[in-house]
Amino acid sequence: MRIRPTIERDMEAMTALTNTFIVSTAVHFAFEPLEPGEMARMWLDGRDRYPWLTAEIDGRFAGYAKAGPWRTRAAYQWTAEAGIYVEESSRGRGVGKALYAEIIDDLRRRGFHSVIGGVTLPNEASVRLHESLGFEFVGRFREAGHKLGHWHDVGFWQRMLRDSAHTPSGPGAGPNTPPDPAYRINP
Repeated sequence: MRIRPTIERDMEAMTALTNTFIVSTAVHFAFEPLEPGEMARMWLDGRDRYPWLTAEIDGRFAGYAKAGPWRTRAAYQWTAEAGIYVEESSRGRGVGKALYAEIIDDLRRRGFHSVIGGVTLPNEASVRLHESLGFEFVGRFREAGHKLGHWHDVGFWQRMLRDSAHTPSGPGAGPNTPPDPAYRINP
């Protein structure tokens, strides 16, 4: 297995995998499949600040992990939300754990303070994965989404990347100082 930064040629496989989850599961809460180019736009818009990683097995696409903003208000800028999607043929082979471990390390290197993972419940495999990587359960929203004819709860897990003494640096780090829109956590 190889984990590497996402590149443009990954977009077609990533879009197809995401669309499988959108169309046939409640794991992804969108109803409409992604349009061609939509995934690439999301990647391009955030890749300087947030990591996107691709897994390959024997040179073939096996899945991906991506991080993005958890919430968009300025004070949340040091917390990211991460998600992973693994091809059915690659599940149970450690791909998800390897992707998640690498994205956690990348977020830490970029200066993030914590990472959030959301899980449509029930999903024991995802819960076990999060907890095996040091995430702690922080809350459950009951019947937060309605998809495929059912209400679905959503649970959230958080992993701290730094201790409470950590003080972020850079624009926006001081009390009530708005962030500089050009600031990148990993300049």
